[in-house]
Amino acid sequence: MKIPEIIIYDFDGVICDSVNIKTDAFIELYRSYGKEIQSKVRKYHLENGGISRYQKFRFFESQILGKKVSESRINDLADRFSALVKKKVISSKYIPGAIEFISKNKNKRQFICTGTPENEILEIIREKRIDTYFERVYGSPSTKTSIIKTIINECNISLDEYLFFGDAMTDYYAARECKIKFVGVQNNINHSIFPKGTIVINNFL
Repeated sequence: MKIPEIIIYDFDGVICDSVNIKTDAFIELYRSYGKEIQSKVRKYHLENGGISRYQKFRFFESQILGKKVSESRINDLADRFSALVKKKVISSKYIPGAIEFISKNKNKRQFICTGTPENEILEIIREKRIDTYFERVYGSPSTKTSIIKTIINECNISLDEYLFFGDAMTDYYAARECKIKFVGVQNNINHSIFPKGTIVINNFL
C-alpha cells in the first residue's frame, strides 16, 4: 500500500516489543491477592490494550476487587507500575523492522499516540534516541480518539493521508471513529482479533 503523508503509531507492541513487560507488572502488583485475581487482571489487561493504566487500575480495584476507588490508591499503583516498567521498556527490543520503517519514512510527518502517560513516553523515546523521528508524541490522560483528532486538526489535510498502526481494538475503534486508515499489528501476546477486512501485519519486515 502507498504510505500516506501522516503516520501515527501506538508504542507498545507496535514500535517496541514491550507488551509482556507491562503484563508482568500488572500481575506483580496484584500478587498478594492470589492467582485467581492475577488471572483476571491479566485477562482484562490483554483484552483492553491501548487504554491508560489509570483506567485499568480503576477497573481492577472497583470491579475485580470490589473496593471503593481512591485516587490516592490509583496514583500509588500507577507510580509503582512506572517504577517496574520504565527501565525495562527503555531497554526493550524493537518490533522487527519497526525502526527501519520509521527511519525510511522520516520525510513523512510521524506521531506517537499511546496510552502510556505522556511524560513517561517522552522520556522513553528520548532514552531510546528515537525522538527526532516524531513531530509530536502524545500519551494519556488523552484518549486515542482525542489524540488523533488533535493530529488531524494540526495537519489539516485530507483524511486519506492518515494511517494509524495499532495493536489493540482500542486503536482500531479510534481510527474508525476518526475515519482514517488503520493497520493492525498482531502477535501472540496482544490477542487482538481485528474485524474481517482489516489489514494486519506481524511486524514491519
